[in-house]
Amino acid sequence: MFVTGRLAVAIAVGVVPLVLAGLAGSPAYAVLGVWLALCALLVGLDVLLATSPRSVTVTRRLPRRVRLGEPVPVSVAVHNHGSRPLHAVIRDAWQPTAGAPEERQRLSIPAGERRRVAIPLLPRRRGELVSEFVMVRSRGPLGLAGRQARHAVRGAITVLPAFASRKHLPSRLARLRELDGNTSIQVRGQGTEFDSLREYVRGDDVRSIDWRATARAGTTMLRTWRPERDRHVVIILDTGRTAAARVGDGTRLDAALEASLLLAALASRAGDHVHLLMYDRVVRARVSGVEGTALLPAMTDAMAPVHARLVDTDWHGAFAAVRTLTTRPSLIVALTAQDAAESARGFLGAFPNATRATTVLVGSVTDDGIAELARRRGSREEVYLAAAAERTLRDAEDVADAIRRAGGEAIAADPDALPPRIADRYLELKAAGRL
Repeated sequence: MFVTGRLAVAIAVGVVPLVLAGLAGSPAYAVLGVWLALCALLVGLDVLLATSPRSVTVTRRLPRRVRLGEPVPVSVAVHNHGSRPLHAVIRDAWQPTAGAPEERQRLSIPAGERRRVAIPLLPRRRGELVSEFVMVRSRGPLGLAGRQARHAVRGAITVLPAFASRKHLPSRLARLRELDGNTSIQVRGQGTEFDSLREYVRGDDVRSIDWRATARAGTTMLRTWRPERDRHVVIILDTGRTAAARVGDGTRLDAALEASLLLAALASRAGDHVHLLMYDRVVRARVSGVEGTALLPAMTDAMAPVHARLVDTDWHGAFAAVRTLTTRPSLIVALTAQDAAESARGFLGAFPNATRATTVLVGSVTDDGIAELARRRGSREEVYLAAAAERTLRDAEDVADAIRRAGGEAIAADPDALPPRIADRYLELKAAGRL
């Protein structure tokens, strides 16, 4: 059972007869006892007359997967199997990060009928959101008390990454089509494959002349080349402690997820094989051998439950895990936060040897607020903060220089700019015949 605020009001009203009894010379404790007994009787009567909340059936209607930040249409249906109307209050027990409304839902259900109530959710975190039960409270006719029952009706929703960077995909796909068809590469080099034959035009590279085709056609024929397909792109997501840092409205890991999804969508459309690895001390998620339209759903499902761990990443183990995914020529994209020389030693010590067939790209999420602090000089405190910000920026540049000396490429940008910059660099590598 439960009691409502009306019971407290009813007990408070007992002050009036208590004061009147005191003025009349009657014993106050006797009046108080009678009043409390009357309230208890009314509560018992209210509970007895309330429709049993166990005589109902509760069902849910909810989607299995949603994207972070999007409203979720969830509803609960209550079927009254009793012989009396049910005046109920419904509480769906979602965890706080599901974004369920705080107010309880009220229902009035005639006997033998069913009513459905909407419970809109607005998730605030990735992963699985769960509601284990629905609580149904049935109020009595006086509104002083009632009965309640817990119905074990489990509901679960998988919240996928938002993929806000998909707004950059159409323009990059247009550039990819340009590379693939309209403007074939005219210089033969690593990472290009034969496309078609055309007549020689003054200024073309004579090394691309096809002499056999020239003999058959009676005119000089030239081979054209296009970015090679069937290459491998390996994306490593650092899920260690540096990925938990807040940058903007999310974490560094959230920005890395956006960059990896945009790159995967672009590379998949280009005909390349995409592999995903999320790693700190162990493999947290792995996607490999998935092609075509099934790639992005597989990646988002794998990413959804993974969050940053407060441990240092084992980069020797991470790059060893990469070698188990593919031994073919590939582009390795490591999305991590390497902005301090002390914390980057393990990463640089395990850095793979870059070769002509393998390109290593390191993407880091930066905070624009640091650059803003470095420009302020208004007070003594701001000068000290500016000095610390300048030191941070210099350390990040030193780590980027070390990555370049090791044969890799470093890209650092804010959470909004990092995904399109990595996608643009992928297209540049395609255009240059390096992938």
